[in-house]
Amino acid sequence: MVENWNSANSFIFYGKSGEFATNRMAMQELSMLCLDLLQISLVYVNTLMIQQVLAEQVWLERMGQDELRALTPLIYAHVNPYGRFSLDMSTRLEIEAVAP
Repeated sequence: MVENWNSANSFIFYGKSGEFATNRMAMQELSMLCLDLLQISLVYVNTLMIQQVLAEQVWLERMGQDELRALTPLIYAHVNPYGRFSLDMSTRLEIEAVAP
C-alpha cells in the first residue's frame, strides 16, 4: 500500500523529477500540503466512482472476494498529469444522481 501511495505521489508531483525546487522550508511545506490535497481529492473522487459502479448489481456480482479485496481508490491511470484538460462548467461530473 505504501508503494502505491508513493507511486501516486511521484505521478502527481512529476515536475523537477519530484524534487523540491526551493530550499525554503515554507515553500517545501506548501508543496507537500498541496500534494496531499491533490492525492486525497483523487482518492475521494475515485471512491465515489467505484461506489457508483459497484451499486449496479451486475458489476457487484462479477466481483469475487479476491477482486474486492484488491480494489483500491488509489488509481491514477485515468488522470492527465500535465494539467491540460477540458473544463465545461455548465455540466456536472456524473458521479451521483442529482435529485430533480
